[in-house]
Amino acid sequence: MKEQELPEGCIAEILSYAATPADLLNLSLVSKAFASASEYDTVWGRFIPSDLSSFLPSSSIPSSTSKKALYYALSDNPTIIDQGKKSFQLEKRNGKKCFMLSARDLNIIWGGTSQYWKWTNLPQSRFEEVARLYAVCWLEISGKINIRVLSPNTLYAAFLVFKMIDASGFHHHPVELSVGILGGNSSFKNVCLDPSLEDDELDDTFLGLQRPSEREDGWLEIEMGEFFNSGMEEDELHMKIKETTSNMWKHGFILEGIEVRPKHVR
Repeated sequence: MKEQELPEGCIAEILSYAATPADLLNLSLVSKAFASASEYDTVWGRFIPSDLSSFLPSSSIPSSTSKKALYYALSDNPTIIDQGKKSFQLEKRNGKKCFMLSARDLNIIWGGTSQYWKWTNLPQSRFEEVARLYAVCWLEISGKINIRVLSPNTLYAAFLVFKMIDASGFHHHPVELSVGILGGNSSFKNVCLDPSLEDDELDDTFLGLQRPSEREDGWLEIEMGEFFNSGMEEDELHMKIKETTSNMWKHGFILEGIEVRPKHVR
């Protein structure tokens, strides 16, 4: 039987189990039958998280006329949740969940002392406030998220999202980043956090270290580490940024947050 002879509803049912959002876009170009079937709510409803209402209040869920429109509303732009402390977004190609913990949702050592850190707003940020570092010797920032809110059977990575403006003090010692499940194994790595530093400004401890890259939204990001979410645990993922070795004053670091998203996906 040719696909043209199958009822649209039958094609839609098949697509709802066998296709990803990216597949649907490609299949809709193959034939009118696929194009029509790929508009069905039964297809797109499978990509809407079943637990959406548990972390996204109904008032924050975009009012859409179709599941497809809702999917794109949730994937095109981040939605602010948890009283402004986090953001949520669907990865457009596969519907996996992405979360960003804002600076306010993180534990910043000396973050409440105005002579060291200042809370301010930046038009480029998705959040109302970001944390701007004035001067600290002891740089330590940590955050956590319960992995049960993430998509199961998915390889995730945590990314530090920040800016460097007239930064100084980051050339004395690498910054340590760590990611791990509470009570389990953690991964650690040293990185060069300031992308403006030239090699001749650094000693051998910086050789070959990862540097940040620029995101599409204009912020910098650097991968902190990865982990696989099997969906079988209720554990917490802990993430930390630390530089407490050099005892040198650091300045010019602006923290937006930590993003947890599927690995290799922007």
